[in-house]
Amino acid sequence: MQVQLNQRKIGSRVAKAGVTLIFAAVLSACANYAGISSDKQMAAPQTYATQQSIPADNGHWPAANWADQFGDAQLKSLLEEALKGNPSIEQARARVAAAAAYSETAKASTMPQVGATYSFTRQQYSGTALVPPPYGGSWQSENKGLLSASYDLDLWGKNREALKASLSQLQASEADAEVVKLSLTSATARTYNQLARLYALHDIAQQEVTQREQIDRITAGRIATGLDTQVERKTAQANLATSRASLAALDGDILTTRYQLAALLGAGPDRGLAIARPTLGIGDEVRLPDNLPADLVSRRPDLVAAKWRVDGLTHDVKEAKAEFYPDINLSAAIGLDAFGFGRFLTAASRTASVGPAIHLPIFDGGQLRAQLKGRYADFDYAVATYNQTLITALSEVATQLAQIRSTDEQLGDAEAAQEAARSADQLALTQYKAGLANQLTVLNADTTALAADQQVANLKMNRRDQQIALAAALGGGYTDNASNSTSEAASAASASAAQTNPVVAAR
Repeated sequence: MQVQLNQRKIGSRVAKAGVTLIFAAVLSACANYAGISSDKQMAAPQTYATQQSIPADNGHWPAANWADQFGDAQLKSLLEEALKGNPSIEQARARVAAAAAYSETAKASTMPQVGATYSFTRQQYSGTALVPPPYGGSWQSENKGLLSASYDLDLWGKNREALKASLSQLQASEADAEVVKLSLTSATARTYNQLARLYALHDIAQQEVTQREQIDRITAGRIATGLDTQVERKTAQANLATSRASLAALDGDILTTRYQLAALLGAGPDRGLAIARPTLGIGDEVRLPDNLPADLVSRRPDLVAAKWRVDGLTHDVKEAKAEFYPDINLSAAIGLDAFGFGRFLTAASRTASVGPAIHLPIFDGGQLRAQLKGRYADFDYAVATYNQTLITALSEVATQLAQIRSTDEQLGDAEAAQEAARSADQLALTQYKAGLANQLTVLNADTTALAADQQVANLKMNRRDQQIALAAALGGGYTDNASNSTSEAASAASASAAQTNPVVAAR
């Protein structure tokens, strides 16, 4: 008796060992992701040399109402109108809504699923198959109603990672919407500044026409006294016609710019005709904030969008890795199933089922490995895109600052040249009236004064345009608040080049 018991124990142990060996052999034969990884990392802004190009200057980040610094109420109302009427804003909102819907779909995959079905089938059963008489060979009506439930245990986090990825993509879409808004407001402000430039040049051209008309009258008087000939008269008339043509060209440019503004507002071209002449001021003093470039990653919406895409693909990689492990789904169903209607609602028609469904990938021809390689490639591309966006952002800030400083230096000399040219022009005209100078001297002085006026006007408008571009380069008042509540994304944004890559760490 004791021998039989020992033999049973030994047999049981052998059986368990066999099952274990079989299970281990199956697992060893399963698809795996050995050798697939990435060493790409998001660059930190501190790794780039910016101390000389972007110096700390005790300034402030632009506020959301950065355009108010120019003191033009019409500009403020136009920006508000553009954000309400431009179709690109609606496109951005639609993309955000689509991303939100996708995240809701991903969230549903992490929850239990419950459903109810009813079916009615009229069928003739074979008399020589599985169904015995009296049902075999006869027509029967089958009524079937089931209440079913299923739940994916998600032991390896595949569904949870998919949800996290979709939420990151939602954040990226929201940041993209802010990029659209910033691009629209900066484009509207810069076009409005272009309208102001054209009006300023139009005033100068109008003054030039008046000046040339005066020269023409003086020339006519000098011809009467024998001081000039018809050559000088024709020259004066030609210059007057040229000035009037330049004035007409500016009228056309002003009209075209009005149409451009109307399009930015999301309205028809007639809307541009109702825009009054701009009354833009100088604007605030240009001083950069001290925490550049570190805080730029949370102030520029394009950088924030790129960062969230990297974060989303980090979760996509983890989801792809979870596909290599067994997937266990629990399901249960209860209901009624009967031939005919008479017995459908009876206790004898009850049916029920419960059990797990286990899926284990063993050999898939390399499909899962190829899928993971694709996710890593997408991740590498997103990291490279983020790094390129960061480099571009730093370059834009440095470029706009350098242009503003250069314009300030040029403006001082240009205004001095303008004052001297105006004095010379008036002196030449006075001497021409008195017969002490010829027409060529007057025309040369007049041309020099015209060029000096145009240069000063253009430099002033250039500086304002550069201020607008700098405000946009600094994010236009945007701040990424979502990262503050998402520790993983926040740590990724501030990671140094030596920090471990989250995707590499998940190998």
